[in-house]
Amino acid sequence: MAFEPVVQSLLDTDLYKFTMWQPLLHRHAQNQAAYRFVLRNEPLYPLAELVDAVNAQLDHLCRLSFTGDELDFLAGLRFMRSDFIDFLRIFRFQRDFVRAWAEGDALRIEARGPQVHVMGFEIFVLAIVNELYFRRFDRDAAWTEGRRRLNDKVAQLRAFGEEPPLAHPFEFFDFGVRRRYSRDWQREVIATLAKELPQFFKGTSNVLLARDLDIVPIGTMGHEYLQTFQGVGVRLRDFQRAALEEWVQEYRGDLGIALTDTVGMDAFLADFDLYFAKLFDGLRHDSGDPVAWGEKALAHYAALRIDAHSKRLVFSDSLDVDKAIALYRHFGDRVQLGFGIGTGLTNDVGLKPLNIVMKLVECNGQPVAKLSDAPGKTLATDETFLAYLRQVFKVT
Repeated sequence: MAFEPVVQSLLDTDLYKFTMWQPLLHRHAQNQAAYRFVLRNEPLYPLAELVDAVNAQLDHLCRLSFTGDELDFLAGLRFMRSDFIDFLRIFRFQRDFVRAWAEGDALRIEARGPQVHVMGFEIFVLAIVNELYFRRFDRDAAWTEGRRRLNDKVAQLRAFGEEPPLAHPFEFFDFGVRRRYSRDWQREVIATLAKELPQFFKGTSNVLLARDLDIVPIGTMGHEYLQTFQGVGVRLRDFQRAALEEWVQEYRGDLGIALTDTVGMDAFLADFDLYFAKLFDGLRHDSGDPVAWGEKALAHYAALRIDAHSKRLVFSDSLDVDKAIALYRHFGDRVQLGFGIGTGLTNDVGLKPLNIVMKLVECNGQPVAKLSDAPGKTLATDETFLAYLRQVFKVT
């Protein structure tokens, strides 16, 4: 078969890669980092079989650069600084900084080097592995089933729209680049939702699709941004505060949704004092019981005497339409809401999705870790450091 690139534009990634990239370039350009690919479930065939194809796709990725039109779009986002755009103008991924190899049946991928040169690999690597994996299955059958399920979602949300409105609107977004069935399928899904459900569908994390379809690009920070501050010289107990403070200084009111589960919600709220609670527009849930998390968030705002109606809770952990609607019914009269749906939108085609991530595991020569509110999402390569992190933040 002729080579077909999975990635054809460097905008075909999540907005939050750019919004994390910019402050790290401005304040931590010297960071050295390592990112590692992790498979969390059992594939239908060994991913090691993809290694040659993955390497060919990485070769292609490292030949791409940002076009003038792409840079113009990014520059038009008011929170993007001109010096960052100038950096992107000359940026190109370096092939020496990423490698993929087979180890038995397992596919191993690692990006290692200056953080501002390797952090961007994550979403592209995940999209490449996903698309190559699903190319071995019947495309026509997957698209047929995917369209049927997509039409069902549209019908379900139209029926939901007949319910009496709550105090705040129901709004959802696409967060599905990393685990999509394919590039073309994601485009069809997002175009359909934007056309059929404009009252509910409010944006996508995919910067390329946001540009091409004239919809809002969505995203703020991910775990890697906060984890980076475990390795930049601040006291470990203070890493969340340092990360949030630098975010505030970088964006000065823009991009105000903070991620809460790098060391768990309780430890986050201990650092999220009145200062940060007033400066940030809201919080994002990405692990653990979403109802319990939301109730903790609302109780925290109440204790700080902050009107929750002025804040937003964003849910993005393994959502589908049913879960999003249920959460909306629970919280919709009490706080602004947003729902980021990923795999449930872009890889719901009747095939078992891969559960894959590519996470920051090392910064400036020392391990970093995530203590998730869901045990299966805790990620660390150094058990000694993980135990120390638990002790510092009193996480059992």
